Amino acid sequence: MAMWQGAMDNRGFQQGSFSSFQNSSSDEDLMDIPGTAMDFSMRDDVPPLDREVEEDKSYNGGGIGSSNRIMDFLEEPIPGVGTYDDFNTIDWVREKSRDRDRHREITNKSKESTWALIHSVSDAFSGWLLMLLIGLLSGSLAGLIDISAHWMTDLKEGICTGGFWFNHEHCCWNSDHVTFEERDKCPEWNSWSQLIISTDEGAFAYIVNYFMYVLWALLFAFLAVSLVKVFAPYACGSGIPEIKTILSGFIIRGYLGKWTLVIKTITLVLAVSSGLSLGKEGPLVHVACCCGNILCHCFNKYRKNEAKRREVLSAAAAAGVSVAFGAPIGGVLFSLEEVSYYFPLKTLWRSFFAALVAAFTLRSINPFGNSRLVLFYVEFHTPWHLFELVPFILLGIFGGLWGALFIRTNIAWCRKRKTTQLGKYPVIEVLVVTAITAVLAFPNEYTRMSTSELISELFNDCGLLDSSKLCDYENRFNTSKGGELPDRPAGVGVYSAMWQLALTLILKIVITIFTFGMKIPSGLFIPSMAVGAIAGRLLGVGMEQLAYYHQEWTVFNSWCSQGADCITPGLYAMVGAAACLGGVTRMTVSLVVIMFELTGGLEYIVPLMAAAMTSKWVADALGREGIYDAHIRLNGYPFLEAKEEFAHKTLAMDVMKPRRNDPLLTVLTQDSMTVEDVETIISETTYSGFPVVVSRESQRLVGFVLRRDLIISIENARKKQDGVVSTSIIYFTEHSPPLPPYTPPTLKLRNILDLSPFTVTDLTPMEIVVDIFRKLGLRQCLVTHNGRLLGIITKKDVLKHIAQMANQDPDSILFN
Repeated sequence: MAMWQGAMDNRGFQQGSFSSFQNSSSDEDLMDIPGTAMDFSMRDDVPPLDREVEEDKSYNGGGIGSSNRIMDFLEEPIPGVGTYDDFNTIDWVREKSRDRDRHREITNKSKESTWALIHSVSDAFSGWLLMLLIGLLSGSLAGLIDISAHWMTDLKEGICTGGFWFNHEHCCWNSDHVTFEERDKCPEWNSWSQLIISTDEGAFAYIVNYFMYVLWALLFAFLAVSLVKVFAPYACGSGIPEIKTILSGFIIRGYLGKWTLVIKTITLVLAVSSGLSLGKEGPLVHVACCCGNILCHCFNKYRKNEAKRREVLSAAAAAGVSVAFGAPIGGVLFSLEEVSYYFPLKTLWRSFFAALVAAFTLRSINPFGNSRLVLFYVEFHTPWHLFELVPFILLGIFGGLWGALFIRTNIAWCRKRKTTQLGKYPVIEVLVVTAITAVLAFPNEYTRMSTSELISELFNDCGLLDSSKLCDYENRFNTSKGGELPDRPAGVGVYSAMWQLALTLILKIVITIFTFGMKIPSGLFIPSMAVGAIAGRLLGVGMEQLAYYHQEWTVFNSWCSQGADCITPGLYAMVGAAACLGGVTRMTVSLVVIMFELTGGLEYIVPLMAAAMTSKWVADALGREGIYDAHIRLNGYPFLEAKEEFAHKTLAMDVMKPRRNDPLLTVLTQDSMTVEDVETIISETTYSGFPVVVSRESQRLVGFVLRRDLIISIENARKKQDGVVSTSIIYFTEHSPPLPPYTPPTLKLRNILDLSPFTVTDLTPMEIVVDIFRKLGLRQCLVTHNGRLLGIITKKDVLKHIAQMANQDPDSILFN
């Protein structure tokens, strides 16, 4: 029988091995981050309570409890007991039981006095107040990020002499010398060539603008990666894979802390402004969850209960998507479908309220200056026809293929970054990718503009007054149908735009693969939507020209009359954007709702649904994991996916530790071990908990005790309970027998013993065990035979077994 490989049973997380993090520099893997983040431990929101114990494997008995006041050890709560070590999984069952006990106590006391009744009411109302604060703070930060990013993006091309704080659009709004046809040109806005060489014409002026564009991009990217590397390593990436893992019950201290929030807010503006192929929408979910975690500390109910805090974080994730896209309902569905592990009905209501407040706050700030909440408002006047489902489904197939291609190539690149020297130079990597992006982007007007502006232009339905090259049609003023523009032959501008968009599509596809996962905040929503929108617009223009030149074809003749406005290219761009985003993330319901909230195109739900489902089917056929699940597996996080079925016929005895020829399971006895015996076991093992049995001979199970609780309780007893020495007997029983004279006082630890650990028999099918772990959120399960303890199964064991059954590397699971 083998000793149980517990939660801390890997080289990166054995006590005393934190120095090993200092030399690691893999990119997306958090194993390289804690070592760096140790310098900022005082800034963490929930610093480990047993820092000295964590740093000393020998357990020398120092660090916990500094008060010398005499206290009753059994009656007063011990600080730190019931909390969790970093990079460990919480016990959902215990946390929910604690909350029920707390609620029951408050309810009973509320009948005794008016003050207790007021306390009960305030406790019930505190959740809604917390949601209000999260919505207000998330909306305010999102508005600040939007306004700052817009200004700094325009700063790469020029500056407003009428007020440097104005971006290009606002600068020309205040001008008296602007025409409608050239509304983006005004004397108050000066390009860098006008400021430096006093002209905007000629090759030298073009070179000056080119140089300044690349220089500003490099400066923004350098500041972003430097701030992340030095001050908050957790601020890099999208954050959604880690948020999903945290919501499943994992502890990553400091990941949602105030220092991470400050640095991520600043660097997100810098990263977006640099022109890299990334978006701010995914990181805004991380920002909102940081707001939720920080505000939780104002309320005891959420500060002291990890399960309740995760309910708040689920609502905060909904608020994050709400302010990212201006889609409050889509935000709630995104939290439910994509990131949340435990989502009761009460959390649904509160998520809706938080998303509502966040959206209202963002609308009040009005960062887009158009008095609309949605990011890409569209006004399509033409209904879609049944035949158009064919090109919509083709876009869905393209989205699925792109999603599968992107996931495989991006994960391969991130793995290469983790395992080679590349990961040791994050600043150089970011600067190189930024330089390549900026140099290739400037000559093409569609890659030079921000990705959000590009998507907005691709979604746009051409009107009479549009000056875009995408709307440069011949006979554009031949309005034969009530002011609507009919299908018409493409002009020179449209053909030029098609070539530029094709080049933009290639650049976006390639550069996004290398951008996502670098050491800067980087979202994936907007780049994925851009790829799909470009492909959709190209297909839409092709369909439009096909309908114009071949109107006699049967497929067009039945529903598209001569001179009518039949095809809407902007609709194809919208469907393509949904298809590619669905292929990468594997979202379905929430994706469709986000898209119609994002654009206001409510009547186009069916095309969006067809494209989203097709992209998911195609992408799933080529690989079961979405991008976030793939990054979770790459980083070795202990995330047990609830959507997949376990179909293998194995038993609990095949998975439990110890195995047949391994050493015996390490256990504690209920009434025969001394303090010295327990301290020796603690110092010689790294397990996160120990089963307690009646005796080593009988192996009859009594309960389960956590390592952290044992350490803190013994330290507390040595300091505050007179007479406790190494030879003192530890009792986990309710009553201790009378002791002979001059015997050291006993140590009673029954109050930290879990008397109802979850157990299964050795013949329980693993599919049932996996379901139990998923639905109850267990961290470990004990295995018995006729009441005798045989072994233990941890969440990490389950994940390793699933990986092994799927022919994957079981050692890729690093945490528990």
